Amino acid sequence: MDTRQQDPSSDNEFVTLRVNAADTGSRLDSYLAAQIEGWSRGRLQHLIEDAGVLVNGKAAKSSQKLRENDEIEVELVSSPASFFAPEDIPLDIVFEDSDLIVVNKPAGLVVHPAAGIPSGTLANALAFHFQQLSKQGGTTRPGIVHRLDKDTSGLLVVAKTEVAHEKISDQFRAREVFKSYVALVHGAVKQDQGRIEEPIARDPRNRTRMAVVRGGRPALSLYTARQRYDRFTLLDVELKTGRTHQIRVHLSWLKHPVVGDEVYGAGRDNTVQDPKLRAQIRKLGRHFLHAEQLGFHHPGTGKPMKFKAALPDKLGELVASLEPGVQ
Repeated sequence: MDTRQQDPSSDNEFVTLRVNAADTGSRLDSYLAAQIEGWSRGRLQHLIEDAGVLVNGKAAKSSQKLRENDEIEVELVSSPASFFAPEDIPLDIVFEDSDLIVVNKPAGLVVHPAAGIPSGTLANALAFHFQQLSKQGGTTRPGIVHRLDKDTSGLLVVAKTEVAHEKISDQFRAREVFKSYVALVHGAVKQDQGRIEEPIARDPRNRTRMAVVRGGRPALSLYTARQRYDRFTLLDVELKTGRTHQIRVHLSWLKHPVVGDEVYGAGRDNTVQDPKLRAQIRKLGRHFLHAEQLGFHHPGTGKPMKFKAALPDKLGELVASLEPGVQ
């Protein structure tokens, strides 16, 4: 059965499969070729080599033998790139050493090539600026350990070596990485601090979106009100898990969607009464979500590291234009 679901933020399609008893012992590539319509075994092998397939959350090999209840996540991209070109795209480098790079990604920059986006990505820029990058992410994702949505700005860590890539990935899998975002949301959030622990999966009513769904994957977001404004709240949100669109989905579920979020905002931007403020939000051309802080242990020394990236100017200007609210 073909269970493709399109991600509007990356233009990719995703398939999630769970192996049943009858398919136990099958090779990964053979199993996928039987399950995913329109994709040959050879094409899927290239996809597996480019880390587009995860088995139980980890990169896999085509020859891997499957076990009952293995969960397989497949990111279907356009035909694997036969030519990946480094591109001279400016980068804001926050930190660099022989093991890793920390980048402050601007909104509007896609992290790696995908369907309909063959170039102009962070991955193309990294390949131009750095001679050595981990190849664990595949040929079109050099050094890429994790991602941010196209219209989310902020901090990303990039691995230069295979060892660094694996050790940082292990920290992400073990939920040992500190990830804190700044989000401006609609409405007055009642609590000064809160916890959203709601499962996330594809929206059964609209498969191009994510949603809070019973039986979905566990997801935990912690939030703190940083500043209150008239009809808005500025939040610090710490991610304890890394589900697709997690913060945007959780805050929308809380009835306080992220400002500028056309997918999960439920039209709240259009309800802003001040026409100048409404126009300013529209001119952002993005949602108000910024990966402000990132912390992890250095893969070589084990030393704890923490980084912070200031709000982009447009987001800061929007906050400065808001009227103070009740604290």
